[in-house]
Amino acid sequence: MDRLDTLQLFVRIVELGSFTLAAQAQGIPRATATHAIKALETRLGARLLARTTRQVRPTLDGQAFHARCLRVLQELDDAESALRATAESPRGTLRLDLHGVHATHIILPRIGEFHARHPRIELVISCGDRLVDLVGEGIDCVVRAGQPRDSTLVARRLANMPEILCASPDYLARHGTPQHPDELPAHQAVGFFSRGNASRYPFSVWRDGEIATFEASGWMSVSDAHSYTEAALAGCGLIQVPHFRVAPFLEAGTLVQVLPQWRCPELPVSVLYPFHRQLVPRLRVFVDWLTEIYAARFGLPRASD
Repeated sequence: MDRLDTLQLFVRIVELGSFTLAAQAQGIPRATATHAIKALETRLGARLLARTTRQVRPTLDGQAFHARCLRVLQELDDAESALRATAESPRGTLRLDLHGVHATHIILPRIGEFHARHPRIELVISCGDRLVDLVGEGIDCVVRAGQPRDSTLVARRLANMPEILCASPDYLARHGTPQHPDELPAHQAVGFFSRGNASRYPFSVWRDGEIATFEASGWMSVSDAHSYTEAALAGCGLIQVPHFRVAPFLEAGTLVQVLPQWRCPELPVSVLYPFHRQLVPRLRVFVDWLTEIYAARFGLPRASD
């Protein structure tokens, strides 16, 4: 195997966690795959893969080498794409990292439409709320809620999502229903924090033409959207959340909106990607498709709330 084929094989082994599956995907015998990786490790003077009877995992050196392999293969693919007429039929692998709620509620339910439109693009999707290093991890783009903080990335606004304050009927029966935003600090809140930032996000509402924030006490904080809603359903406190995420619970009466006469600031959602990736055809068509489905769900985004 030549060096490029070996790099592609190594990436497949890491992604699939198996020599056998990776060899099948590459259309080569397993023995050939094993020999190629041993030769690669010998040439580099480093152990790249830790093998067990059940799974193959990259070592620390293997993780670093995998990230570099992804960049090399992506650059090569992009160079080839630039020489082919791919604008109308983009191809290649697109690696995405999606916020869990957006993946399960908005993007994945319609992902078949994107595949039907662009069948030559292979998607590799990771989901979660953690911060990712797009360049270091070989990620093409991420979808995130909140104001983008990384100025080194291109940010394209997808939507401004209406938010509400709500709590369970059990919580409101025990602690009372707030009638004014000034009462929020006396209530219990389910805290929400982002990984890498230990701060709890305060409640915020529009009042007298300005956004007013209110800190509330609480005995629980979480770092993912699903747990945030589940904690509210369990009566742990008030939450501030995009309306679409809790609409079924509001209809069922298991959550109740509070302070409906005070509008909450809308939550921006953006797709972010490195500057050097913005002209890649497969990324461009995916971002355009994301813009379409978010506009259909939430309307065209405004620059500010």
